[in-house]
Amino acid sequence: MFKKILVIILAVFVSLLALFIVSMLIAKALMGDLDDKITDKKGVGLVEVKGMILDSRETVRQLRYFYKQDNIKAVVLRVDSPGGVVAPSQEICAEVGRFAAKKKIIVSMGSLAASGGYYISAPATLIYANPGTITASIGVILKLSNIETLMDKIGIKSYTLKTGKYKDSGSPMRQLSEEDRAMLQAVINNTHEQFVQAVAKGRKLPVEDVRKIADGRILSGEQAKAFKLVDRLGTLQDAIEEAGRLSGIVGEPEVIIPPRKKINYWDVMTDGVEGVFNSHLERATGGVRLMYEAE
Repeated sequence: MFKKILVIILAVFVSLLALFIVSMLIAKALMGDLDDKITDKKGVGLVEVKGMILDSRETVRQLRYFYKQDNIKAVVLRVDSPGGVVAPSQEICAEVGRFAAKKKIIVSMGSLAASGGYYISAPATLIYANPGTITASIGVILKLSNIETLMDKIGIKSYTLKTGKYKDSGSPMRQLSEEDRAMLQAVINNTHEQFVQAVAKGRKLPVEDVRKIADGRILSGEQAKAFKLVDRLGTLQDAIEEAGRLSGIVGEPEVIIPPRKKINYWDVMTDGVEGVFNSHLERATGGVRLMYEAE
């Protein structure tokens, strides 16, 4: 009987191992082989930021890839984003500033480059926007919900144990107190001032001039140019050609795409579990996130 159980356990283990190996091979086949070789081509690098800014790592990795290559003298940063979380936006902004101190980085704004999308653009060498690009939206937002009434209706009670009066500030299970509101507003105001200072420094504008338009308003590309938030009106191709001229390239420059990041296939398989864990952890900590986001 014991031998039969041992055989069954071994068979299950082997089956799971085979399934895991097959899954890894399928993932590798679908994603392709990834190349991280340093290119020897001379041209203009292209880095794209699309959608919500939730993580800075991939954008920073691509910028550093081009930063290290002597044959790439300029990069175009294509931004098409409504903004996102504060910290990743700040990390990308810092990397753009670091890049601009050594090489030329030209921002090309797509249909939307607002809030955090503008924040990461501010330190660039030049900013191109289309006349109809939606940009600016210099401000900070913190969204909170309250579901006390709903919980009461369905008969669920919530109890919180905490070590300080502010520890559950922003919880959807209770109303905001005036002290909560004042504390959270102070954080938002401080983060907003960081945004204003970053724009003033990146665009070389007086801080007071930035404050006048740092009320969350959106601007078209034409309006932003009038406020000196962008330098020129033009397309992605215009930005690429300008980057080529700044690199000393005669004629239309070749666009160099950064190599894709090497994938850890174990991470691919376990990412779902990690995502579930992180979502539960975020809920446990209140899920409070400051956003540079255009509404």
